Amino acid sequence: HGYRTIFPVPLAMASSWDPTVAERAQSVAAKEARAAGLHWTFGPMLDIARDARWGRIVEGAGEDPFLGAAMAAAQVRGFQGPSLGAPDHVVACAKHFAGYGAADGGRDYDPVYLPEGLLRNVYFPPFKAAVEAGVGTFMSAYMDLNDVPASGNRFLLRDVLRGEWGFKGFVVSDAFAIASLVTQGFARDGRDAAFRALSAGVDMDMASNTYLQHLARLVEEGTLKLADIDAAVRRILAIKVRMGLFEQPYIDEAKLAQVVALPEHRKEARLAAQRSMVLLRNEGGLLPLAKSLKNIAVIGSL
Repeated sequence: HGYRTIFPVPLAMASSWDPTVAERAQSVAAKEARAAGLHWTFGPMLDIARDARWGRIVEGAGEDPFLGAAMAAAQVRGFQGPSLGAPDHVVACAKHFAGYGAADGGRDYDPVYLPEGLLRNVYFPPFKAAVEAGVGTFMSAYMDLNDVPASGNRFLLRDVLRGEWGFKGFVVSDAFAIASLVTQGFARDGRDAAFRALSAGVDMDMASNTYLQHLARLVEEGTLKLADIDAAVRRILAIKVRMGLFEQPYIDEAKLAQVVALPEHRKEARLAAQRSMVLLRNEGGLLPLAKSLKNIAVIGSL
């Protein structure tokens, strides 16, 4: 995890129970990425995960909303610095909003069914913490949440994220998620998918070209208002302005070699690795296991 300097995975950094570990790691990642000309990262991943079969647990902070919220805020601070546009920092993206880690049977993309109490008490806190830390962007999730795809979900993206929490940045879909609204049976076709996603609050379509193909016609027909497009575009441009992309669109390519070679970055990575280690107590001299042992039974629900 990181850009050029490699840090422990997010789940390992969370096991330190020390938010400064994650903050410092993401600050190094941001500095190196910015030197390479990158301004935006699709992190941190803030999905609470309580089924060990789900393959993306490693990207988050595990099962606890309190720890997840602390790690969320720390990573936003690390990526973005004291404010959006800070030198040597990038825009963070809180993902995947929301409930993605609770897929049925731990199967990625499968439906999620969560009562609102569980959403608010367990799955929302890390995302709310990211908003309070000033995160610039959000990413909507792939899957159905209570039979409504997260990337077409007004409750998530307008009622909660913007209405209750006051989020001012922009929302990007996960890759191809808007086109997938058709596959999920939520939209009739690409035109309907574009209408439903933009109406729900997704400002940017990642990779599927659904907006590019259909939004202009939706405005011409009067199905969408030009003001709807303007609002989404304005939120995206506001982030670009705050990042200084119009004043400084290019980078000095020689800077990257200087930044990635900084010895303090390797020092930070070593410290993060030390803080992330989880040790087992060898009670009763159980380890090392005897070479004569023929079988071991591993017992438990997972």
